[in-house]
Amino acid sequence: AKTKIQPLVLERIDTSAAAHMQREDLAHDLKPLVGDLLLETKIQLNTVERAELVEQLLNDMLGLGPLEPLLAEEEISEIMVNGPKQVYCESKGRLTLSDVKFRDNAHVLAIATRIVTAIGRRIDESSPLCDARLADGSRVNIIIPPLAIDGPSITIRKFSKKKITLNTMLQYGSLSAQMAHVLRIIGRCRLNVLISGGTGSGKTTLLNALSQMIDHGERVVTIEDAAELQLQQPHVVRLETRPANLEGHGEITMRDLLKNSLRMRPDRIIVGETRGGEAIDMLQAMNTGHDGSLSTVHANRPREAIMRLENMVGLGGANLAPRAIHQQIASAIDMIIQVARMRDGSRRITYISEIMGMEGNVIALQDLFTCDVTGELPDGRLTVEFHNSGLRPHCAAKAAYYGLEKELLEAMS
Repeated sequence: AKTKIQPLVLERIDTSAAAHMQREDLAHDLKPLVGDLLLETKIQLNTVERAELVEQLLNDMLGLGPLEPLLAEEEISEIMVNGPKQVYCESKGRLTLSDVKFRDNAHVLAIATRIVTAIGRRIDESSPLCDARLADGSRVNIIIPPLAIDGPSITIRKFSKKKITLNTMLQYGSLSAQMAHVLRIIGRCRLNVLISGGTGSGKTTLLNALSQMIDHGERVVTIEDAAELQLQQPHVVRLETRPANLEGHGEITMRDLLKNSLRMRPDRIIVGETRGGEAIDMLQAMNTGHDGSLSTVHANRPREAIMRLENMVGLGGANLAPRAIHQQIASAIDMIIQVARMRDGSRRITYISEIMGMEGNVIALQDLFTCDVTGELPDGRLTVEFHNSGLRPHCAAKAAYYGLEKELLEAMS
């Protein structure tokens, strides 16, 4: 019914005016129109089916079309559109093929265009890939033909309506009670923290949870490609990068924003993800009084995170000797927290490691906590064991400055 009715609806209403109407007002206007069109086309629908048809038309005209029901489903954490006939969802760490379908490639592209234009970006053949966000903060990546061979591809990382805290993560078994206690102290001691992990491992979730330890009297500047951090503090300035325009001008990079943020009198700087030359600027900011700064990086282990940072400093064009880069990293970053997505779909903190300084030409790392897989339950869920090294943290001196040394040592015992 929808395929027959929708073209007729579009003929009889002003679509540009409809796009700016409130959902309730448009629904009020659509119901009698749909009723008339059903009579004209001799299509028989009951009351429930009519209501569903109006809802689908509203989703196409104001929302994200067939994706709206998936976005409303709280259990779903990620939506992946691979062309018009294949839409996958991730729920509780498992991927399933949904029964949602688009009419054709043009329909997918229309929805993709609606997403990016809402934040002043564009998606077309001259700019066939784009990072964007939805109104609720959900992160979106879009790539279209000719780069995506089988039709436009949309990947949506949904913005969680539930605020994830360290207590929530503790309930999920993502970390131990001792680890949660130490992370709270780390946040209050204004240590510079790097969160490392693979794609979809929960780096941003942990960053949001750690940010809740930030004092409400501090001025926080966040820098992201697509704004998705959910900070609860009252004094937050959110900055977002901007791609180049059609003429290739006007691009604002993470590096530009980082340099500018230093002139904004921040107490803390939070970089959503460090992935390029901005690494050197971030390290210098951490080394020049912006304690308590946070960032994430893609890496599989704490040692690899350090190697990634070294490579990214090189990308920034800083003509520094390897030892000088090591010294920058060792003096800037206090703690590396490794998060991983296990094969059962669960996400856990696998390492809490601190940087001890330099040993010769090598950055010394000390693991305070580790996580080992110990077995598998009949339902496929993994059992893990968190280990406390019992070592005296190198950051105890900083904790003492904030009157938290005794609490930190007790948490480690």
